[in-house]
Amino acid sequence: MGTDQHSPASARAARIEEMRRAERARSRRNRVLAIAASVVVVAGLVVGGVVLVHSQSDSGGDEGKDTAASGDAKGGSGHFTTGKDGVRTWSGKLARTHVSTKVTYPMHPPVGGNHNPVWLDCDGDVYKEPVRDESAVHALEHGAVWVTYTDKAKKADVDALAAKVKRTPYSLMSPYADQDAPLILSAWGHQVSVKSASDPEVDKFFAAYVQGEQTPEPGAPCTGGVMK
Repeated sequence: MGTDQHSPASARAARIEEMRRAERARSRRNRVLAIAASVVVVAGLVVGGVVLVHSQSDSGGDEGKDTAASGDAKGGSGHFTTGKDGVRTWSGKLARTHVSTKVTYPMHPPVGGNHNPVWLDCDGDVYKEPVRDESAVHALEHGAVWVTYTDKAKKADVDALAAKVKRTPYSLMSPYADQDAPLILSAWGHQVSVKSASDPEVDKFFAAYVQGEQTPEPGAPCTGGVMK
């Protein structure tokens, strides 16, 4: 007697085999889709990288550029305008291109302009030695206040300002020989000379310019940069 091709066992075996074929087909489709997606992602990254490089090379503006190249060694042009409170505000355009070269700034200490791609740590950091202008300017771009002093500043004032900086995130302090007054506070586009650490303008300047409205990149980090 022959086997009944339509028996329940045969039907079940046929369904199982059909399910197996469907599963194998799904697996093949999934592998193909995964490979295709990977190819698309990689191609997108490559194209995006090429476009980014070309856009940085071809762009004529300098706002927010991150070229990390030699770039323009000029710090900007313009002049200070002094307000009634004694705060000097830079009236000209302050370039923001990242450059790896030394920058010639039109003011000392600088309050903006082209700067090094790596910022100076400014999380209440007090430096005993002079720091690089180009990295300090990047810290100003992140919203920091930079306290500088010459050897003519009184030690008591230097110590008091250092204590204030240490407890103030987005601030830093360093000696600076090439400035017109013993004690100067700088922010992006703004600067003031103070007579002492107890000068009321110290607290006013910190309150106004630590992460103030002048900040080109508010919330950008003040750690993870360079330490000098």
